[in-house]
Amino acid sequence: MGSRCALSPIPVAAGDWALVDLSYCHIHLCRHKQWKTELPASSVIITFHNEARSALLRTVVSVLKKSPPHLVKEIILVDDYSDNPEDGALLGKIEKIRVLRNDRREGLMRSRVRGADTATASVLTFLDSHCECNDHWLEPLLERVAEDKTRVVSPIIDVINMDNFQYVGASADLKGGFDWNLVFKWDYMTVEQRRVRQGNPTAPIKTPMIAGGLFVMDKDYFELLGKYDMMMDVWGGENLEISFRVWQCGGSLEIIPCSRVGHVFRKQHPYTFPGGSGTVFARNTRRAAEVWMDEFKNFYYAAVPSARNVPYGNIQSRMEMKKRLGCQPFKWYLENVYPELRVPDHQDIAFGALQQGGNCLDTLGHFADGVVGVYECHNAGGNQEWALTKDKSVKHMDLCLTVVDRTAGSQIKMQGCRENDSRQKWEQIESNSKLRHVGSNLCLDSRSARNGGLTVEVCSPNLNQQWKFTLNLQP
Repeated sequence: MGSRCALSPIPVAAGDWALVDLSYCHIHLCRHKQWKTELPASSVIITFHNEARSALLRTVVSVLKKSPPHLVKEIILVDDYSDNPEDGALLGKIEKIRVLRNDRREGLMRSRVRGADTATASVLTFLDSHCECNDHWLEPLLERVAEDKTRVVSPIIDVINMDNFQYVGASADLKGGFDWNLVFKWDYMTVEQRRVRQGNPTAPIKTPMIAGGLFVMDKDYFELLGKYDMMMDVWGGENLEISFRVWQCGGSLEIIPCSRVGHVFRKQHPYTFPGGSGTVFARNTRRAAEVWMDEFKNFYYAAVPSARNVPYGNIQSRMEMKKRLGCQPFKWYLENVYPELRVPDHQDIAFGALQQGGNCLDTLGHFADGVVGVYECHNAGGNQEWALTKDKSVKHMDLCLTVVDRTAGSQIKMQGCRENDSRQKWEQIESNSKLRHVGSNLCLDSRSARNGGLTVEVCSPNLNQQWKFTLNLQP
């Protein structure tokens, strides 16, 4: 759990974000750091659509109050055609604030580019419209970019609970990542990575991906790398695309532990998506996959087969940009930036978590001759990562699911994989929704999961026998 800072909510209109002035927890080691005095000023770009005025005001005020005045050249608010034009216009009366209003909905990416195009500072700072900047949040970000213009840096993103306004400090042991469904997630550093960082816990964290809402980037570099994909719509997938592009085209992504910004994570989007949020996200994600992932995009389509039916538009200009910049292939990204992401083996026909509703097949921390069970899906691989191979083994690392004997009710254990052991042979049946043991024609069943582990039982329509791999790599 992250550290907690007590907040005192002030009653406001339903859905609004309370305006309170707070002093937050901060990493002890960061308090004594001295930041360079000669840092470039930044243009802070905040886009919004139908944002609560209290949230927008709080974000702006926190930028102004928590930043050295000489480091904030301007705050550019881009109103993405909110229902009420006054939402942003009123803030334009505050010193340093400029308000731009779109004459139609453009979405996050095109709105950010509009703000960036009008920015007058040499460094761009992108923020969401519902944030709370912490003390000394800006200096460490600007320092990293000033030292190397190809760095794109992000703060640690703390959580502001939208119900009770409690500020929860996020762990500094996290990096941004994704699964093959290309949905962003937070990955814990490996034990070795955490051990190395013990000597300098405030050092920048190299991250395969950024969350996308909050980051700082040199303006010239932003333009050189192609800004945003202007054919992406509304929201979603843009953090994936810019993360791939920065890494593959010679830059780097970092999370800076001494920079912390609170963020209100809403339970749902406060605005509508033309065409539906799922379709918009799939279109944007397909564009990123088609441009940057080379043959590895097929793993995305295996994880999200429906995405193949979503048109993604023309990508010729983005492909030409990729060639012009001399960008690395996605294989390089996987090997050098995100080696923790498990790539399916050429022998795998299904891969990832083996899901049953909200639970997943789990080793429960057991090893050879240990039983398996189910546990709430955590989407972090590890004990829940499995593969069904062409030789019909269900593997976790070098262990295979093994039927103890071939009778109904027989327990399942993990044993060392043996090439010709019929007790370890499985196949998917009924549209890949069940796992049947070949030698006994019995199906993997979770009915006894709480009383000694999984078993094989007579195949039936029972939900205890419904299993689905994250990726099915064959029709």
